Amino acid sequence: MKKKSFLSFGSKKGTAMLSVFSNVALVLTKLVVGIFTGSVSILSEAAHSAVDLLASLIAYYAVSTSDNKPDRNHAYGHGKIENISGAVEAILIVGAACWIIYEASQKLSAQEMPKELEYGIAIMAISIVVNYFVSRRLFKVAKSTQSHALEADALHLEADIWTSIGVLVGLIAIKVTGLFWLDPVIAIVVAIIIFKAGYDMTKRSLRELTDIALPDEEQAMIEDIIENHPLTKDYHLLRTRRSGSKRLVDVHILLEADMNLQQAHDVCSEIETRIKALFTPCDVVIHPEPFTDSSDQTVKQYD
Repeated sequence: MKKKSFLSFGSKKGTAMLSVFSNVALVLTKLVVGIFTGSVSILSEAAHSAVDLLASLIAYYAVSTSDNKPDRNHAYGHGKIENISGAVEAILIVGAACWIIYEASQKLSAQEMPKELEYGIAIMAISIVVNYFVSRRLFKVAKSTQSHALEADALHLEADIWTSIGVLVGLIAIKVTGLFWLDPVIAIVVAIIIFKAGYDMTKRSLRELTDIALPDEEQAMIEDIIENHPLTKDYHLLRTRRSGSKRLVDVHILLEADMNLQQAHDVCSEIETRIKALFTPCDVVIHPEPFTDSSDQTVKQYD
């Protein structure tokens, strides 16, 4: 059977590498044009793309490592690497936003007019088109593989699209009106957008790193599978969390006390298979208990 190339853009690694290639090209061109024109808003976009590049490299490492099989030291696999990468990327975004605000403030005081703005306008237009197509690909593969790292990378590029649009409009306005102060003001607006994206990502990554439960709608789907199995009497201690792209589920189910071991095993296997059919990849652990009149049926899940 033919081996899949790591540059296959339908794979997690190939898609992450596509993002790396596109960001390298955009960082270099934005940096050159920003220095040539003296536009701090273009330089802020170069910084934004540099953060995206670093994020892409982190995402590539994360998706290359997180799918490794469980080993003696990582019995639950390496999925948390994706969550950690998302947190690192978020911190980088916040740092870049602070740097942009500082540089824009300096430029505002200097009162310098950017030059040759048509080059900046052209690179912003190219950046919008490139990031649109790359982010769509990242979102598509992230959704099909449940990759947190690729989704974070796609969100970076999506934010870059909107900031590039803002810079493009601003550069055209500066070209038409000659108002130099629009350049650093636009850069500060870009920085605020970047900072908000970084804050949201930090919050989300930390929530997953602290093993927060799966969303209510996903837990409801799991509960529905357990409750609707004809041989399940009840359940309790349902616990869920996420490790990278993998969902982890464990639950205690109550079965008839006179059920033999093989029957109990079959029921657990059926429930496990149905849950895994909904969420891929997923790890499910089910603990069967005998159902009696005194069985504790009050605790369904942790708050």
